[in-house]
Amino acid sequence: MNIQIIDQPVLVLVGPTAIGKTALSLELARRFDCEIVSVDSMQVYKFMDIGTAKVTLEERGGITHHLIDIVEPDESYDAARFTEDALLAIRAIHKRGKIPLLTGGTGLYLRALISGIFEGPPADSVIRKKLKHRLKKEGHHALHEELVLCDGVSANKIHPNDKQRLLRALEIYHSTGRPWSTYLNSKESNKQRVQFSNLLQIGLICDRPVLYDRINLRTEIMLGCDFEKEVRGLLDKGYGRELKSMSSIGYRHMIKYIFGDYRYEEMKRLLARDTRHYAKRQLTWFGKNDDLHWIEVKNISKVMKTAGRFLDIG
Repeated sequence: MNIQIIDQPVLVLVGPTAIGKTALSLELARRFDCEIVSVDSMQVYKFMDIGTAKVTLEERGGITHHLIDIVEPDESYDAARFTEDALLAIRAIHKRGKIPLLTGGTGLYLRALISGIFEGPPADSVIRKKLKHRLKKEGHHALHEELVLCDGVSANKIHPNDKQRLLRALEIYHSTGRPWSTYLNSKESNKQRVQFSNLLQIGLICDRPVLYDRINLRTEIMLGCDFEKEVRGLLDKGYGRELKSMSSIGYRHMIKYIFGDYRYEEMKRLLARDTRHYAKRQLTWFGKNDDLHWIEVKNISKVMKTAGRFLDIG
């Protein structure tokens, strides 16, 4: 396979939710004439603004953003599609003589772009539909027990509650007769088409209690900014609660409140708790990236100096 080399500079700014990536990315973009490429699995969806903390047009201040509001909430979007879209954006930005700044919190998307992605068998909608029906009828524990029998390696890595990966593992087995784990262990698991030879990756960190306070504050702000109205509007447009986009953090919590599954205070508590858990998972994921330069979020001058040295700009 021919690997394309991208030798023009690319900046990356990642970190857990609510740490302050948006404000710092805008400052970097202004300082170094960047265009921003979102690395966020939720901000790609139209009409989902408040729950995704999407940067507003006013906040952007004229800075061009890519991969925001590009698909409908009921469209499929994954790491493979992100990789293609991000590469197109990066090349276009370079042609304009600007610097691509990739920023967000979806570690899987970043890894897929930089290191390659597992190109397993395509989705089989018929099998997936049957599996979803069985999941609803039999429950996730029954399906997980089936996975133990046909793909024990994957079953050990997939929690019974992780319905998306559970369904995907069974879908692959039933459509190909081959366990998912054998694909992941084969040479097919890392088909890297592009190599970045001039890449700086910065990861933002702060003390865990500070991060959790930020998350709690974001929860308060989000709920005070017509988030319920946004979710009701999505439901009114016909976007059902079973959609992947609508089952994400925030949206699934508000939907359960709207349908009477939660009282308001319980919804609020669980939303903040699950967001904290998500941030912890993000930090674990990014912690596996040895190429990240970790910088305290409040040390803005160090972020700017690090980027400036990389770009050879004083």
